[in-house]
Amino acid sequence: MTALKKYDRLEASGLWRASPQSQRREVIVSIGDATLMISDLRDRPITHWSLAAIERANPGKRPALYHPDGDPGETLELDAGEHQMIDAIEKLRRAVERARPRPGRLRWFGMTLSMALVLAAGIFWLPQALITHTLSVVPQVKRVEIGNALLARIERMTGPACANPAGLRALTTLRARLGTDRLSIMPGATQTSLYLPGGHILLNRALVEDFEEPDVVAGYAVVAQSQSRLHDPLRDLLEVSGTWASFQLVTTGALQRETLDAYAEYLLTQARVEPEPEVLVGVFSQAQVRSTPYAYARDISGESVLPLIEADPLAGKPAKALLSDADWLRLQGICGG
Repeated sequence: MTALKKYDRLEASGLWRASPQSQRREVIVSIGDATLMISDLRDRPITHWSLAAIERANPGKRPALYHPDGDPGETLELDAGEHQMIDAIEKLRRAVERARPRPGRLRWFGMTLSMALVLAAGIFWLPQALITHTLSVVPQVKRVEIGNALLARIERMTGPACANPAGLRALTTLRARLGTDRLSIMPGATQTSLYLPGGHILLNRALVEDFEEPDVVAGYAVVAQSQSRLHDPLRDLLEVSGTWASFQLVTTGALQRETLDAYAEYLLTQARVEPEPEVLVGVFSQAQVRSTPYAYARDISGESVLPLIEADPLAGKPAKALLSDADWLRLQGICGG
């Protein structure tokens, strides 16, 4: 300890006693190598105390009273006149205290760091990890069940899915032609198209009533199907509904009624972003559906959907009709209009 060198020749007189029952003796006190040396008046060593283990019995008072750590019965009293020795001992004690390990502080820091890591994991990692795990264990039959429950709630707001018998038969023909799982025409939906867990696609009645050919409704159906494959609708439901919904689904196999109600309302009111035209060219090519009618239905000017018009996979080719004229007329009347 470098602070010792300043005091290695400092001496003072004091009163020392070995125990409360012992007589106090006048002694000479000096600072040695990391110790406080106590000698008699003939300079014969009596004892020595470790500087790291000296305690003061009366902080701030004079005469100063010291004792070894853990043994308050052995004492050393330094008179107020020995202020240099007292100041030296106090300074060395402070230096020792500063150098002493702080297990409490280290423990507190470790606990704080651990809590911060847990909190960060809870905020940034756990929700997505839980959603990913939930998606991996939820079977298709449960996805269909959730989709049906959402459809029932959406129907409360839009009206029941259109169900004219002749129109339903035509819709079944179109569904088989496109290879889509489930299609429903909704009478009062504000969204052009929606896709639900379980492969259920909902289309606005305007797609069959306001256009002259089935290619428009077919285009929206294949785009919705491709989007549902790229963006899992169940993941979207869980991300919107929060971590508790994922935990509930993975532990109980069901979602709360309030969760489904809130998400159904969210689907009907959110501002949807249409997919970029460039990424849809392959979708229409694979489905063998003309992309031009869909493009003009999205943008009557054609400017924002030019790639779908210029790269129409069936442009200039004789294409098989999606529906017969009779079936198309039936589909146009599926909502009873």
